[in-house]
Amino acid sequence: MKHFKDNLTAEALAERALFHLRYGRGKDLRAATAFDKMSCFSNAVRDMAVDGFIATQKTYLDGDVRRVNYLSMEYLIGKMLENNVYALGIEKIASEALKPLETTVEEILGQDVEAGLGNGGLGRLAACYLDSLATMELPAYGYGIRYEHGIFRQEFENGWQRERPDEWLALGYPWELVRPEYTLPVCVYGRVKKNFKAGRGTEDVWEDWQMFEAVPYDIPIIGYGVNTVNMLRLWKSQPAEGFRLDVFNQGDYVRAVEEKNWAENVSKVLYPSDYTYAGKELRLIQEYFLASCSVRDIIRRYKKTHRSFDRFADKNVIQLNDTHPTLAIVELMRVLHDEERLPWDKAWEITTRSFCYTNHTLLAEALEKWTVDLMVRVLPRHMQIIYEINHRFLQQVEISHPGMGEILRKVSLIEEDGHKQVRMANLCVVGSRKVNGVSALHSELLRTKTMPEFDAVYPGKFINVTNGITHRRWLIKANPQLAGLVSEKIGAEWKRNLALIGEFEQYAGNKAVQKRFMEIKRANKQALCETIQHLTGHRVSPDSLFDVQIKRLHMYKRQLLKAMHIIHLYHRIKENPKAKIQPRTFIFAAKAAPAYHIAKLVIKLINTMAEKINNDVDVAGRLKVVFLPDYNVSLAEKIIPAADISEQISTAGLEASGTGNMKLSLNGALTVGTWDGANIEIAENVGLENIFIFGHRTEELAELRRKGYNPWSYLEKSKTLKQVLETIRDNTFDPSQPDLFKDIYNDLTEHGDYYFYLADFEQYIQCNEEVDALYAKSSKWAEMAILNVARMGWFSSDRSIQDYCDQIWQLERTPVDMAEEIV
Repeated sequence: MKHFKDNLTAEALAERALFHLRYGRGKDLRAATAFDKMSCFSNAVRDMAVDGFIATQKTYLDGDVRRVNYLSMEYLIGKMLENNVYALGIEKIASEALKPLETTVEEILGQDVEAGLGNGGLGRLAACYLDSLATMELPAYGYGIRYEHGIFRQEFENGWQRERPDEWLALGYPWELVRPEYTLPVCVYGRVKKNFKAGRGTEDVWEDWQMFEAVPYDIPIIGYGVNTVNMLRLWKSQPAEGFRLDVFNQGDYVRAVEEKNWAENVSKVLYPSDYTYAGKELRLIQEYFLASCSVRDIIRRYKKTHRSFDRFADKNVIQLNDTHPTLAIVELMRVLHDEERLPWDKAWEITTRSFCYTNHTLLAEALEKWTVDLMVRVLPRHMQIIYEINHRFLQQVEISHPGMGEILRKVSLIEEDGHKQVRMANLCVVGSRKVNGVSALHSELLRTKTMPEFDAVYPGKFINVTNGITHRRWLIKANPQLAGLVSEKIGAEWKRNLALIGEFEQYAGNKAVQKRFMEIKRANKQALCETIQHLTGHRVSPDSLFDVQIKRLHMYKRQLLKAMHIIHLYHRIKENPKAKIQPRTFIFAAKAAPAYHIAKLVIKLINTMAEKINNDVDVAGRLKVVFLPDYNVSLAEKIIPAADISEQISTAGLEASGTGNMKLSLNGALTVGTWDGANIEIAENVGLENIFIFGHRTEELAELRRKGYNPWSYLEKSKTLKQVLETIRDNTFDPSQPDLFKDIYNDLTEHGDYYFYLADFEQYIQCNEEVDALYAKSSKWAEMAILNVARMGWFSSDRSIQDYCDQIWQLERTPVDMAEEIV
């Protein structure tokens, strides 16, 4: 079968890049900047991807294949150039092709742009899944929003997080293709009135709406070593009428562009703050924007080859990545029933056969709800449809579960307590064929604790698909030296099938391999030391233990617990400066939501601690604390290969899965974690003897809460804990602001310590003492680290996608043949 790189030469690739430099950038080599060279070379590589995309779409269209349409508010795709060169298998050709451009791989990679399309694990998971779908030659489309400014660019100012716009599009983005011919209208607001039509009776008609437009931008997703190139389609909002010349000529210059500004705000930033009514309204419109455009685009593509909707659910599965795209269920119903004139029952049958839903959280605050008042204002017709869905659903439940009013109350799509709200997670369950959690524990808790009533109504609907990661980015690309060592010992087939990395286990006890492994780890740590100094000014030693906690900052993820451990160690040194302490560098990276006060206070606390501890002569470099700003995929690729310890210390039962834990273990970091999320499955795969587990388990915490958890009792029993909390309360790190961190102290004491910091503190300290003791045994440590690498094959996103295919999507592998010359 013909492949992308067949007949491709370095000369041809260089010629294509120089063409783009002249006719795309309007420059010759003498005038070209480093960014120009990156851009034109990226365009040359993109040309190959476009050839593949055209062949892929032709294959899908000719075969009338079943596709998965993946809807997600986030896609953390990272920098694309190196990833795409690797996927195409043209590393050596690319290196040679850059010589005529008078540049190097290192220089142009430094200019590559990271798309600001996500914030945390949700977006990175979506990106891993798109990579696996293409590599596994599965028909797929991703749908998201082309945020102008992403979430935000994080800076620290006097230790405080400051949010700045992420101007990732300022110089253009070479990987996207704009598709103005597929621009779609989007309608919001308005009212619903009754109309009588012969043959259909009285109908509800949505009118007087306000319209804006959605323009699609496509980013190619290249499968590794195959011809498949799927697409990630991102929607940009724009006004239906951008500039009111009549109003401008009347002198009202602000109102002349008012509609333009309003429409463009919809795709301006990811997750606009919802602490104001206007913010809530914009966020709801943003979610509907994604849902409406994507559903209409799926229908447009389906209609190319079908005249009726009889086979729509046979040819399309629509996967909702969390509750943000829930309105797609209602939008499909509205289009089928109102516009395509399908009877309600037929439209509902198609809808419920098409949709599937992935739940990512058990936190009540994250199970989205929208007030009925807001829904009626923004989407009046959709609110009517939700009421009708709910009415029919509750009638069915009442028939199947007579006399059980409590079940009706809990499964209803409308929350009646106080202010009426639409429960989006409930709507997802009712409107989907399958619902999956993302780790074994999470799926069990979702089914038995969070939504047991739904499990009774829909037996068999809830299943588990444990998350996975793409080793192509997180080991082969991020840690090429370690990948090279693995290939040297077991061959390169594992790169295509991560399950084969298990063969590396036979070398865990080999002293020579251990030595090579630790040399690679130290080299990665040295590289990270340089990054740390560049970003923070702090000098750290690669010979210290690198203790890493990198994830979205939330109180349930317990970055504060790690800070409490650091304070404890600092007290030990201050009490006895000659105390034997294992040198550690504590590395944090995280963004806190702009309106999340306590989380931002934790960032300030850690940065305040860093200033004091890193400059204390008694500490003498044995403890170093660094908080790296603006955490993103590129920074993660530098941190993860250098980590010795992976902190996965969420409150048990609250972390749905986690994927950072998988990436770190795959790169030879040992996990310190609670019995939570995918930590459990990591422990089962690597062995309990090769992971550090501490803390109360989910059922134990539930029992503590049932009995009336009292954090003060833990404080009274532990002098160490009392000293740590008093240090936070009094801010002894900066006595000039003694009350600065009292809100943190109060959260852990007077406000009930909701996330059980105090209950788990002593076990956490003891666990870290075990870590120190083991790190002193370098051979044993290396053996355990190698075993972690070798036993992570099950956590490939390829395995996750296969689970989705087998249990939910029923997709078939569809190879693509490149029938024509590429270059």
